[in-house]
Amino acid sequence: MAVERLNIPAPQVRRILVCQLRQIGDVLLATPAIKLLHQAFPQADVHVFTEARCAPVLENNPHIARIWAVDKKKLTHLGQELAFYLQVARQGFDLVVDFQQLPRIRWVVALSRLFGCRWRLSYDPPWYNRWLYSHTTRPRDGYAALCKASVLEPLGLAWSGERPELFLRPEERAWAADFLEQSGLAGRPLVTVDPSHRRATRRWPAAHFGRVLGLAAAARPEARFLIAWGPGEQDLAQEVAAASGAPACVVPDRMLTLRQLAAVQERAALHFGTCSAPRHLAVAVGAPTLAVLGSTSRAWTFPSAEHGDVRLGLPCQPCNRNECDTMHCLTDLAPEAVLPELLRRLDAGRGDRP
Repeated sequence: MAVERLNIPAPQVRRILVCQLRQIGDVLLATPAIKLLHQAFPQADVHVFTEARCAPVLENNPHIARIWAVDKKKLTHLGQELAFYLQVARQGFDLVVDFQQLPRIRWVVALSRLFGCRWRLSYDPPWYNRWLYSHTTRPRDGYAALCKASVLEPLGLAWSGERPELFLRPEERAWAADFLEQSGLAGRPLVTVDPSHRRATRRWPAAHFGRVLGLAAAARPEARFLIAWGPGEQDLAQEVAAASGAPACVVPDRMLTLRQLAAVQERAALHFGTCSAPRHLAVAVGAPTLAVLGSTSRAWTFPSAEHGDVRLGLPCQPCNRNECDTMHCLTDLAPEAVLPELLRRLDAGRGDRP
């Protein structure tokens, strides 16, 4: 695939805007591209335009100078939104990189163009959005971070195996150590578990999660399983724990923040769950992962031996659909079929963690 090369003298780029509004996992998957940009233009300040709920995963990132977080609860009418987009665009960006082409992003790109932004990169857009961008590319297939980074190919930049990154603070690591000690989880092989997903076609049944955790707890009695939960997911976490029948499966009595969960995952032997944000958090802090896949493709699995997935392997997989009448790819995937891989990865990841 031939890509038109864009030769920009590095000193001419003083400020860069990267646009990735959502979701949390996708924002994390944009961090390798952000790092590539900062390395290519070390004198430039890299700003990121994202949603407020995603911003925490970008905090403390040494490659990011400023985060512009869209808080939809505060931007209650169009006038407030436009004022915010105008504030962003008036920063004087020399280069804008758009990974999503969502309406809010298009406002910022258009206003940045109005204020003189010369170079505006994205993937190939519909014809009616073509005027927004100076250079576009066809995204490459493969791991999601590679796909995003391929938008940078006109700059001569390419993904070469960089994993997503989340930069924890010392006090966050200290909090995680204290949390595990207080929860009775310190000093044991730990598996963080995320059984949730907002899409039913990507969520293994709670009874299956519980069954495989119960079997794993019986096979590895020294291990502990922390079932994390997000907004509206506590009942699901408790259902999984009850289905496991194992005291080793612990549900925290309060929701951990994204960064607290990441700090705990950094100390875990394994993260096990669906293909959702906690999976990418684990990758970003160096924890091994195992995901149960339904309609999701393997493009979200980091390509290394420490990270894997299990799926039934039906002819229809992956369909990437959000609705299905049967969901046999999930309901027919027996816990006993997942257990060997879960135990293998748990044993492999039981070396000393931070």
